Amino acid sequence: MPRRSAENLVTRKQLEEQERRTLASFAVCSRDSRGRAHPEPEHPYRTCFQRDRDRIIHSTAFRRLEYKTQVFVIHEGDYYRTRLTHTLEVSQIAGTIARALRLNADLVEGVALAHDLGHGPFGHSGEDALTSLMQGHGGFDHNLQALRIVDQLEERYPKFPGLNLTWEVRESLNKHRVPLASSPVPLRPNLNCEAQVVNISDEIAYDNHDLDDGITSGLIREEALRQIPLWRQVWKEVAAASPGISPERRKYQIIRRLIDLQVTDLLRESDRRIRSLKIVKPADAQDSPESCIAFSPSMSRLRAPLKEFLNEELYHHHRVVRMAEKAKRFLAGLFETYLRNPKQLPDTTRRRLKNEDPYRVICDYLAGMTDRYAMDEYKKLFHPEV
Repeated sequence: MPRRSAENLVTRKQLEEQERRTLASFAVCSRDSRGRAHPEPEHPYRTCFQRDRDRIIHSTAFRRLEYKTQVFVIHEGDYYRTRLTHTLEVSQIAGTIARALRLNADLVEGVALAHDLGHGPFGHSGEDALTSLMQGHGGFDHNLQALRIVDQLEERYPKFPGLNLTWEVRESLNKHRVPLASSPVPLRPNLNCEAQVVNISDEIAYDNHDLDDGITSGLIREEALRQIPLWRQVWKEVAAASPGISPERRKYQIIRRLIDLQVTDLLRESDRRIRSLKIVKPADAQDSPESCIAFSPSMSRLRAPLKEFLNEELYHHHRVVRMAEKAKRFLAGLFETYLRNPKQLPDTTRRRLKNEDPYRVICDYLAGMTDRYAMDEYKKLFHPEV
């Protein structure tokens, strides 16, 4: 095989030109990025959004997602979703949608991979605990925490804190539309199409995969799900197409079909909305009074009972509630003992106390913990004999 010459390498400029030729007019092109808070030379072979994606993957916060959980705490089994597997599933779904709508898949992937970086340990119960502990001290929100991580808390580069991501990725993580630090660029009222894709892909992923985990755990009975119109419709289709298959394979096929139905509906409705709202450039989507990326009214109606079922039968199941309460006690106990005696904190965290609010410093430390680390730390501090 002859060796490729340097002339055959695809450069960043060629990638940017390819985006210009192939993406929709309302997609965000990397060459039009508003840049970074701390200017850096461009990379010769990667676009700015590809660099953002890679920085996120190599971050400490991203690696920790492997041991942060969604619904089931890490010690309950290694076959349930974690924040990391959920993030990868969101990225896959969002990438499919982005490419079908001719949006910038690199930007979508970067936002998808970063969207859960701000979550603390123990899933939603951990966020509830940190929110309660931070009342009167600036509060806690995992979306804003993700911004703190990429803007300040990651330590990678000698000349600036954080990951120095592009404005577009940072803006897309900012669901509450708060002013972004280190940038004079004003925020628009809505998110760009790429960020909207990630938000709705997040919904698709956690709804359907929580169903999967709920059935696997035994907390949800598939027979009960057959009372839900959308599940029953897909169950009948799978049963007719593959009679006699095992329950495990049937479950997989149903979940797979549910995701496909929702993504297909989303693509068709979003395409219709983009045309009817006359979205021709990225700013149009951000200024639009309604979302451009959405389910049809009929699919929204079909999804509602399934979401209600999950809320009642899984998220409020006594085993999940019991673990959630235990998780809150873990985090409250750790928070209070660190606040009372900060010398128990590691050196790098303790040094921040000289110039920063101790509540925020301790909150950042707890939010960065994995489930396993938080449980081990609790045992060391409160059950040293274990």
